Amino acid sequence: MEKFTEDETGSFYSYLSKGCRLCQEGAKMVLFVTGLCPKSCFYCPLSDERRGKDLVFANEMSINSDEDLLKEAELMNALGTGITGGEPLLRLERVLHYIRVLKASFGKEHHIHLYTSMAPGRQILEKLADAGLDEIRLHPPQKCWNDLNNSQYADALQYAKELGIEAGIEVPALEGAEKVAAFAEEIDVFLNLNELEFSDNNSEALLKNGFCLESDTSNAAAGSCKFAGIAFQACKKVHFCSSTYKDAVQLRKRFQRIAKNTARDFDEITEDGTLVYGVIEEGDQELAEKTLKNMEIPSELFEIKNGKIEIAWWVLEELKEGIKEELKASGSRLIIIERYPFEDGMLVELIPL
Repeated sequence: MEKFTEDETGSFYSYLSKGCRLCQEGAKMVLFVTGLCPKSCFYCPLSDERRGKDLVFANEMSINSDEDLLKEAELMNALGTGITGGEPLLRLERVLHYIRVLKASFGKEHHIHLYTSMAPGRQILEKLADAGLDEIRLHPPQKCWNDLNNSQYADALQYAKELGIEAGIEVPALEGAEKVAAFAEEIDVFLNLNELEFSDNNSEALLKNGFCLESDTSNAAAGSCKFAGIAFQACKKVHFCSSTYKDAVQLRKRFQRIAKNTARDFDEITEDGTLVYGVIEEGDQELAEKTLKNMEIPSELFEIKNGKIEIAWWVLEELKEGIKEELKASGSRLIIIERYPFEDGMLVELIPL
């Protein structure tokens, strides 16, 4: 077995593609180019919001223009982009356009990788290479795993390598993954194995296929890690990405990058990359503004918005009880909130004062 590196989340690897290295830093923007897909993989975790719908998202932001896309990349100081779906190659021209836009805006060094469950022919791969695609990860369905050598996936990987695109395979760690690993070793491409996860949309299908949860505190499917360990012995360039790693490391680091670029002077950035600040909302806003002025609160510690004031949480918490009661008597609500670090980001916690 090859030497490998293991971390506290259960991920291990003997090789990381550049796309994976940037993901580890939280430096990859996730570009979801369509929810349409011709496959029906039982483990697909896509939400109802995206599944089967021709929508575009960058990270959690809906994208309606090139400007939206570039703004999201700038917000997190993205060093690269991972293109996913659905099936991205159903919208090939869209994919090519976004690759060109990102490369033109951020330079050739902006690393772009693409996931696809299809086996693109040489003509499509030439277009992708010409646009600037750096890395491709093919996702052959489980029913193909017994005979990948004689499949179109073998041809696609070989074409990609010839065109200078780093090529690999990315599949969930399921029974039979060792056959994919042996194929990857033979054709000399990397293999990424993802721990199988339960989601709101695939849980019923996973249960029907005999899977159960690893534990009460994890979304991981029991046994998935074991299949990855078996596959690991058959290939020199393997990366197993655990369910915990995606949440505990990748997502957190991406949030931290976004928070660092978007936080106001009075926002506190947590270790998870969320933002914490106070809010005075509803009631007599004129009274609230006058109160802050009379207390000589520095202007950089609050922001007046329509219908509310956002303010450093520690300033709000330290207001004298008499002032708090006066504001509450006017109908104001005083709260401390924690939310994801983007516009209208999901609320994590709300604490009334």
